[in-house]
Amino acid sequence: MIYTVTFNPALDYVVKVNHFTLGMVNRTVQEDIYYGGKGINVSAVLKTLGFGSTALGFVAGFTGDEIERGVKNLGFQSDFIRVESGMSRINVKLRSEEESEINGTGPEITGADVEKLFEKLEKLRADDVLVLSGSIPHSIDDGIYERIMERLDGRGIRIVVDATKDLLMNVLPYHPFMIKPNNHELGEMFGTVPKDEEEIIYYARQLQEKGAVNVLVSMAGDGAVLIAENGAVFSMGVPKGTVKNSVGAGDSMVAGFIAGYLENGNYEHALRLGSACGSASAFSEGLACKEDIMKLYEELR
Repeated sequence: MIYTVTFNPALDYVVKVNHFTLGMVNRTVQEDIYYGGKGINVSAVLKTLGFGSTALGFVAGFTGDEIERGVKNLGFQSDFIRVESGMSRINVKLRSEEESEINGTGPEITGADVEKLFEKLEKLRADDVLVLSGSIPHSIDDGIYERIMERLDGRGIRIVVDATKDLLMNVLPYHPFMIKPNNHELGEMFGTVPKDEEEIIYYARQLQEKGAVNVLVSMAGDGAVLIAENGAVFSMGVPKGTVKNSVGAGDSMVAGFIAGYLENGNYEHALRLGSACGSASAFSEGLACKEDIMKLYEELR
């Protein structure tokens, strides 16, 4: 079974405005609502690829009700924890000449709520996949990723972590199955700016030596590189296309990698499918559809 954790899911209200002007009344030319959160995105793309999953996390208020309803309509399971105080976030994403975002705070998550999450995670078994991704809400301590991995350590659960800098570095002693920094985040971890793929591979190997089983580094328009658990290096370029959407591409890559690996255990195939998923979402208004994914997968040969 595959489980994804989204600590602070949201309704993403995406609006397009022609020539947005600060301090004036602006009218939208397009509006869409998406069910947001990195783990939810991963579950959605996994569903597109034919893999079921269960989305875990915390929801509250009427927005939480809508997130649960929306996830059900997307076709995958959820087992969210209801939080009493506050409401799930609404994130406003404004697209005009430039992209701007206003992200909500989310509900107040208590220690008792966190314990309920631990109880659910205790049910995971060997060979299950757990995806931990995204930022940590202000009401949860930053060590939550480590606490989860410490509790599950030694049980044969493949844990994928997609987070930034310290959150990522701190989980390495627990040997995550896969981590996915981008090239900028990789540089921040070591206080440098990798100037080419050779340096990216060097620093990715450093993360592997610190405990990561597989290290997948995304490089936007320059493709991606994977350092596999056996030390092999796989590189993948990007297909041609117009970037329409920066939200969810990294989550789509994670989903594609997991699906590809679970299909046949082939890391080159996993990287290729992950790259196709990431690009397909970047070239779409929302998350990728399977037809676009497979078309790009063939182009990456």
